Amino acid sequence: MMEVIIPQMEPVVLKYSRNKLCLKLNKIRSLFRNSIIGLCISLLIFVMLDSTFPITANPSYSTLIYDKEHVLLNAYLNDEDKWRMPCRLDEANDLFIKTLLQKEDKYFYVHPGVNPFAIARAAFKNIISNQRTSGASTITMQVVRLLDPRQRTFSSKIIEFFKALQLELKYSKQEILQLYLSLAPYGSNIEGIKSASFIYFGKAPALLSPAEAVLLTIIPNRPSSLKPGKNNELLLVERNRWLRRLEKEKLISKTELLDAINEPINIRRKTINSITPHLARRLKSMNPKVDVINTTIDSKIQLKVQELCRNHSERLSALNIHNGCVIVVENSTGNVISYVGSQDFEDGTHQGQVDGITAIRSPGSTLKPLVYAMGFDKGIITPKAIVHDVPVNYAGYSPENFNQRFNGKVTVEDALSYSLNIPAVQMLDQVTVPLFTKKLIGCGFKSIEQQKYLGLSSILGGCDVTLEELAGLYSMFANDGKFKVLNYVEASNKKNKIQILSEEAAFLLTTILTRADRPDLPNLFESSLHIPKVAWKTGTSYGRRDAWSIGFNKKYTVGVWVGNFDGTGIPELTGSEMATPLLFSVFNSIDYNSSNEWYNATSGIDYHYVCSASGLVPGDFCTDKIIDTYIAGVSKNIVCNHIIEVTVNSTETISYCSACAPAVGYKKIKYPNIAPELLQFYRLHQIPTKEPPPHLATCTRIFDGKAPKIISLQNGQEYLIEKDEPKKLVLSCASSADVKEVFWYINNVFLQKCQSAESTFFIPENGSHKISCCDDKGRNTDIHIMVTYY
Repeated sequence: MMEVIIPQMEPVVLKYSRNKLCLKLNKIRSLFRNSIIGLCISLLIFVMLDSTFPITANPSYSTLIYDKEHVLLNAYLNDEDKWRMPCRLDEANDLFIKTLLQKEDKYFYVHPGVNPFAIARAAFKNIISNQRTSGASTITMQVVRLLDPRQRTFSSKIIEFFKALQLELKYSKQEILQLYLSLAPYGSNIEGIKSASFIYFGKAPALLSPAEAVLLTIIPNRPSSLKPGKNNELLLVERNRWLRRLEKEKLISKTELLDAINEPINIRRKTINSITPHLARRLKSMNPKVDVINTTIDSKIQLKVQELCRNHSERLSALNIHNGCVIVVENSTGNVISYVGSQDFEDGTHQGQVDGITAIRSPGSTLKPLVYAMGFDKGIITPKAIVHDVPVNYAGYSPENFNQRFNGKVTVEDALSYSLNIPAVQMLDQVTVPLFTKKLIGCGFKSIEQQKYLGLSSILGGCDVTLEELAGLYSMFANDGKFKVLNYVEASNKKNKIQILSEEAAFLLTTILTRADRPDLPNLFESSLHIPKVAWKTGTSYGRRDAWSIGFNKKYTVGVWVGNFDGTGIPELTGSEMATPLLFSVFNSIDYNSSNEWYNATSGIDYHYVCSASGLVPGDFCTDKIIDTYIAGVSKNIVCNHIIEVTVNSTETISYCSACAPAVGYKKIKYPNIAPELLQFYRLHQIPTKEPPPHLATCTRIFDGKAPKIISLQNGQEYLIEKDEPKKLVLSCASSADVKEVFWYINNVFLQKCQSAESTFFIPENGSHKISCCDDKGRNTDIHIMVTYY
């Protein structure tokens, strides 16, 4: 049998398979390598293009001013004269977001800015129909187009693809969606859902109804043909179509669908809110690069105060008083919660756009409380202390009261309540002008800081202030003497309070300013049950150009100014009658039950009996005693000596001192111990008063007591006199009660003898002069002045 040998082919087959596999692997490796290389080259090109043509998303937005509850107060067009309001995701309507994603870009949170499947689908549909029937733009690509509009060409589309990828790399999905919400076109100069919501519906996007939200999602695709108010019928059809589609997609319920479809479309372009125009303009100018400014304003209180101010100004217009402004401060925070710069911003006839809160004006008597509080802190005065409202002269400056009358002896609390001028000037002279000015600057009076030369007249309105500064001052009184800078912007006031006055001085001042038995209570409120419990002070400037009323309680400080922005004075214009009624109305409107919470005396406040005639600690001859409040350890405990006991003869025609008193035939009589300036006032006005008889003429002892005080000229002062009109300088003094005659000398040369209360005159020569006044008891006073003729 022949053996057949079959050749073995397996090695050849295996070799062939291995070669084929190697070829495939090489191709795969080559393809992978080329892909990697291509990807790297693409990435390199992208990086190079990205660095060469970086994308930025810094559109110019409208400036928005919000109140403390995020209610829109005011808005301004952007630099391109467009309403383009920035909109955060949490400000948008939820249904709007859902509808937008369902309608424009279902896979927004998945794709990298470009959706290749949408591109393929759109290309297929467009080729089949031989026309553009479907787009492939993602929300990211639409944002790119809104940021950098281009003609709709193939090359523009390629650029949009590239920039969409750039945008996705640089910004988060939430930021890109917010850009779309802020930039989507709504016809004319309206861009963004927030702008459209406020202009077409008058409310914030979060408050839109389902029908309104869906309506705003369909307009950006066709902003011209679907412009609200232009073709509302087509808008209605498109809106309802999308509402039904959303119901099918289970994004809204059947009930919501029926309610939304039945909601009519009655859209008209509305005016953007303008609630605080003066403050908004001010904050915008201070923050030119800030798009959103969150203020401390309470829009509810703002609208109330605005209406009160407008109505009040309308009533006063019959008296030719046309302007008014109000500021309300929350004392605990220093936040300004209402800012009414004028009665009507749109009142062009009466300069309504002037901001009266920052306008510089004469303060009238509104600064007087500070100088009295400083007197309390220095221990100079207490509320029941007696001051003298009599004629005075400070280097030619002779202040007068508002009614041009003098009251003689008055208590400190009456002097402040009745707003007497002369006691206030005397108090400022004691606390000194520099210290008073320093306190004002510490309370934020920038206008005072710029005025270098202030004198005693500043306490009566001889300086410049603003209503804003006065509100800060009185808020300091309300905060127990602690000053805090007024704050207009949310969370910006981080400065600590500065202690300007002691808590005790602030309490004494508040108690006086709370009194209702005072002449500046408006006639309208004299018998009213609606007087709010507030501490307040009025002021009227010289020429009756400015009427002020500033008040406070525990919660709020309110400042009111009434007058004319053009500076026209009105005879009827006073703080009490024209400004205080508005002040009371504001308090009654915003804090009707303010009396439920009031100020309590601090631990440093104490009480004691004082003599009613002097306000000092009762002496041996004090019979009428009253209770006074004082600051323990600060107020001076001076014993009263308003009555002195004088030794006289039996007929009470001669008085004796201890050196000349006879052994018998005398008696002791009590006489009022009247201050020289007050005695002079009594004599000039022929007010009867009991005075001691003349001293024994033959007595040669040196008399004790005060020398006469020269009150018409000031020591060390220079007096300027025109050459062509030589003027006389007046000489007058205040002397003790036992003085009948005084003798005047000029440069040691006798001039004239006259009665102690009598004034005389002399014509000075150019140069320095020594003025001497000697009374009939031999007591002498010298001063030196300089006279310059020019």
